[in-house]
Amino acid sequence: MKCSRYGRESTSRITRLPGGAPALAALVALVVLAAAAARAQTLTLLHPFTGGGDGGQPYAGVNLIAGSLYGTTSYAGQHGYGTVYQLHHRGSGWVLSTLYSFTGNSDGGAPVARVTAGPGGILYGTTYSGGYRGGNCSAYGCGTVFSLHEQPTACLSAICPWVETVLYAFHGGSDGAYTGYDDDLVFDQAGNIYGTTPGDSNGNDGTVWELSPSNGGWTETVLHRFTSGETPWAGVTFDRVGNLYGTTVLGGIGYGTVYELTPSGSGWSYQTLYEFRGSDDGFYPEGGVVFDSAGNLYGTTSNGSGEGGTVFEMQPAGSGWTFTTIYSAFPSPFGPQDTPTLDAAGNVYGTVFNEGYGNFGVVFKLTPSGGGWTETNLAIFANGSEDAPYGSVVLDGEGNVYGTTLYGGGGSGDNGTVWEITP
Repeated sequence: MKCSRYGRESTSRITRLPGGAPALAALVALVVLAAAAARAQTLTLLHPFTGGGDGGQPYAGVNLIAGSLYGTTSYAGQHGYGTVYQLHHRGSGWVLSTLYSFTGNSDGGAPVARVTAGPGGILYGTTYSGGYRGGNCSAYGCGTVFSLHEQPTACLSAICPWVETVLYAFHGGSDGAYTGYDDDLVFDQAGNIYGTTPGDSNGNDGTVWELSPSNGGWTETVLHRFTSGETPWAGVTFDRVGNLYGTTVLGGIGYGTVYELTPSGSGWSYQTLYEFRGSDDGFYPEGGVVFDSAGNLYGTTSNGSGEGGTVFEMQPAGSGWTFTTIYSAFPSPFGPQDTPTLDAAGNVYGTVFNEGYGNFGVVFKLTPSGGGWTETNLAIFANGSEDAPYGSVVLDGEGNVYGTTLYGGGGSGDNGTVWEITP
């Protein structure tokens, strides 16, 4: 078949996993693009979520930790408020284990960001709701920061949930509320945790915050409070000398910003590095930024002038930064909505939620080529039920790419999937 939106030849293949649901073969068609000197990619669905005990609708992608995949679902699970899960190899396939099901109470609910491995191999993450109720928070709570670790003693049950600890429950005032959709937590060398909130329960602007271990608990410090219409949907990232970088989806002249936070005395100094113009540079950066080995920043915008968003690069230049749009040919209506992923060769990977053949989204790769960038679609989701790849991707050492779809999975539930692309 032809993919007329891209003008490239394509063929279809879908791999059925052992024990997979009968509807799996009808879920998606993998479109493999035949570009010069490029090898075919194979898309395999590792797990279709049922909307039952395994959860449903994973917003955030997965992280690869010690050979296993870890992620979150935003709803369902045992109590209906989402899960943290692990996918690990068994034979030639993958098996999903639900590590924790949120109750929506003091433990939190609706995790919409990935979990991250912190010191000691403990998992850390955030929830959008649950936690503290009262004051400025609604009946659903203002969200939490949590950790998960295996049970300290041998588990004799066939189902062995991990132990959750709430490190901090947002109160919806000056401390912020409702953690973002792309808020991967980061750590400094002292074990402090950093993240963002997109606002508070009063409709105010967001925050960048730090959690520090203190007397057996954790103390929150707000490093910066946005006051000019900015909204950080994504988390922050460190450079080599301890400065923090991130994006706001609004602010600046109204189209979003890239910002830097620098330690300064007992506090942090805030600086806007770039204000999006809403033209060929794109607008509304929903994802965060990431560094390459040379110290350049890469990010995405979810919208663009007449197109569906952009991928951009920022290079240090004297006391400032040089901004370059490296790709902007995503068809409307949407562009990348998450933080891009880089490999060791400098290639850039990401997902587009609603674009490509059949309008169900793509996984793309940008390769440096002749002073510019060449785009390859590794997979185009089609013929499913709103498959919608969503969240950042992760790569293993063999070049396999992993991620999630927000919807799809076959049957009537349409609860999302975890997928793998292999060269």
